[in-house]
Amino acid sequence: MTLKVIQWATGAVGKTCLRAVIDSPDLELAGLFVYGDRKAGRDAGDIARRDPTGVIATRDRAEILALPADVVLHAPRLQVPYETHDADICALLRSGKNVITTAGHHFPRAHGPEREEMFLAACREGGTTLYGTGISPGVIGERIVLALSGVCLDLEHLVIDEVLDASRVPDPGFAFDVMGMGSDPAAIDLAAGELPRLYGKLYAETLAFMAERMGLAIDRIEPDHHVEVTDHELRVAAGTIRAGTVAATEWRWHAVSAGRRVLTLAIIWTMDPAMPRYAGRDHWTVRVTGRPGLTMTLNLVEPNDPGSRTTAGQFVTAGPVIRAIPEIVAAPPGIFEPPVFAPYPFSRVSPAPPVPTAVPDVSPLPAGGPA
Repeated sequence: MTLKVIQWATGAVGKTCLRAVIDSPDLELAGLFVYGDRKAGRDAGDIARRDPTGVIATRDRAEILALPADVVLHAPRLQVPYETHDADICALLRSGKNVITTAGHHFPRAHGPEREEMFLAACREGGTTLYGTGISPGVIGERIVLALSGVCLDLEHLVIDEVLDASRVPDPGFAFDVMGMGSDPAAIDLAAGELPRLYGKLYAETLAFMAERMGLAIDRIEPDHHVEVTDHELRVAAGTIRAGTVAATEWRWHAVSAGRRVLTLAIIWTMDPAMPRYAGRDHWTVRVTGRPGLTMTLNLVEPNDPGSRTTAGQFVTAGPVIRAIPEIVAAPPGIFEPPVFAPYPFSRVSPAPPVPTAVPDVSPLPAGGPA
């Protein structure tokens, strides 16, 4: 059966999803929503660098809501505040269309029953399903690392360390406003500013999902953020980063249970991967202190295609979206939560004896420590 798909937004990830839909014999493009006047009125194939499709891009939300479709691939730019896209997602769900989004929203229960119920009510009204995914959040912690935890007899500390090159991010609004690159370091409030609030809400969902599946009671989440400043001007895809401004951000959280850090998640983006602090580091490193102790690394490989404008990061974010389409269409109404097989069960084991190894330092700090 061919599934009807609406693509919502055509930024770097959205355009990658759009091409995959057009290229798939099992999917039919039913509609295309765009945010900018430059794309409105153009054929989807023109936007995607494909043959004409007959589907014309629109900025009219009412037009999209009225279209019959099985699923909407919702891939707008993440924005401040985190709740920016709530109304659109709920309207799409109420209109009878399932939604797969890359803008977070994969575990609303992390923010309490009221937020979860808002989406559940929309799903009930439309008979639809909501699924938030991507590579991180979505796959690294929620699927790969939880599966890895299941090989341990005892687990003391689990650390996910992500270090990604952001220099190829093409969107100035995202790079400078949402990522905070090129900012005056003195103007970034790492404790209570809008950026730590945004990313704290987004990645709290990963930590909460992992903790719930592992039966881990979290007392609190401790933020531990840091920014790096460049000492020279950087020319990147989104523009210019002046010397003395932010060229890397480290968003790090520790989930504390029974007075100790058990889960640590670090999301590190750099506009200069040659910085000594980041040079040579893997894209993802997972370190487990326990029995057995484990280290796992994962790296992206850029396409070996000189004519391709699509990065490995765009492919790896769009892939989970496309793969999920038939599962989400077939799922019962509600918020879809990916199944996890046999993760480490904190709630069903006796307290582990001390592990005679130090907790790994996944982010070596220069003299003076973090800012």
